[in-house]
Amino acid sequence: MNIVFSRDSQVRVMENIVANTEKYFGQFCSLLAAYTRKTARLRDKADQLVKQLIDFANSENPELRATMRGFAEDLAKVQDYRQAQVERLETKVVNPLKLYGAQIKQTRAEIKKFKHVQNHEIKQLEKLEKLRQKSPSDQQMIGQAETRVQRAAVDSSRTTLHLEETVDAFQRQKLKDLQKFFCDFVTIEMVFHAKAVEVYSSAFQTLEKYDLERDLLDFRAKMQGVYGHYDTQLLANTNTSPSVLQSLASQGTLQVQLSRANEDPEHPHANHGRFSLCEWVVKGQPAHCVCGQGGHLMLPGHSL
Repeated sequence: MNIVFSRDSQVRVMENIVANTEKYFGQFCSLLAAYTRKTARLRDKADQLVKQLIDFANSENPELRATMRGFAEDLAKVQDYRQAQVERLETKVVNPLKLYGAQIKQTRAEIKKFKHVQNHEIKQLEKLEKLRQKSPSDQQMIGQAETRVQRAAVDSSRTTLHLEETVDAFQRQKLKDLQKFFCDFVTIEMVFHAKAVEVYSSAFQTLEKYDLERDLLDFRAKMQGVYGHYDTQLLANTNTSPSVLQSLASQGTLQVQLSRANEDPEHPHANHGRFSLCEWVVKGQPAHCVCGQGGHLMLPGHSL
């Protein structure tokens, strides 16, 4: 009977191991699955940010447009790495933890089977004790009862040995899997963050190299109604006749482009002479004028 009680204590230890594993592995699975889902949502939000950055860049001046597009591309690369992170977490951490429930169920079934064998042994022992008390002289019945008790004890011993091996293997596998799960988790995180730091460094350099002054020049040029970069000195020296400007304005002038040919000797259209051509757009049709020395404006049919 003492052996039976010893086995019962052994079973309680095994049950506690399985119950503890089921409790904490279930919590790990739930939390890591939530962690993976939130990482996927972060990826989705970052993708939306990339889209907004590209839309914003398309509405801005060339310098800022190039900078924001470069930044958006780097941010999109980080999200590609984050997508790989999500997939690896699901494959190497979350899914194996989900499958661990089957191993727990199998081990618990082995414990239940052992408890059934143990209960049978206890019942046989109780019957033998009752028989000895009621019929101590009936040796035949007592002998048969003792035989049944011995068989039950053998079955119980064999089942106990098998259960010990099962629970020992379960515990070994649990510790090994726990180590692997979290090693994989840390490796996945390290790979993602290493790649992310590399790309974010590139994004930082892209933003740091942004030339604010060039964009301000374009902005100020647009504020003055002249598109693109322009030479303020050239505009100051161009003294166009008020009557000519008034005539052009009355004809629906849309855009003026002033040539910088005489200012830049390396310009491909430089004249290196007295005159330079300027193109005017009047009522949708191109017309030409000639800027002479001193910045005076001449139209076809007019003279200096």
